[in-house]
Amino acid sequence: QVQLVESGGGLVQAGGSLRLSCAASGSIFSANAMGWFRQAAGKQRELVAFIDSYGRTQYADSVKGRGTISRDNIKNTVYLQLNSLKPEDTAVYYCHPVGTSTWGPGTQVTVSS
Repeated sequence: QVQLVESGGGLVQAGGSLRLSCAASGSIFSANAMGWFRQAAGKQRELVAFIDSYGRTQYADSVKGRGTISRDNIKNTVYLQLNSLKPEDTAVYYCHPVGTSTWGPGTQVTVSS
């Protein structure tokens, strides 16, 4: 069974940057599109960024211009670079292989004002 482990979250001041990583067991990345999602307290989980198996990307309006999703199929890792962080970016961030039921434990991102 594929397992996902997100890392790279933490406490950062507004305007700062973070690079989130998601390492997967198995070879799921080569075949699946990958998404980064986030869930803020009391809110629904939402898609932040998406990258397909060809490397094509899409972003939520909330992070467009500030976020970059990338993948390394050799390392089985997907990344999310977030710049110019805002307090409203505070959430638990999850990676997710599209079309599967697999979710990692997430990594907390907290942005202070």
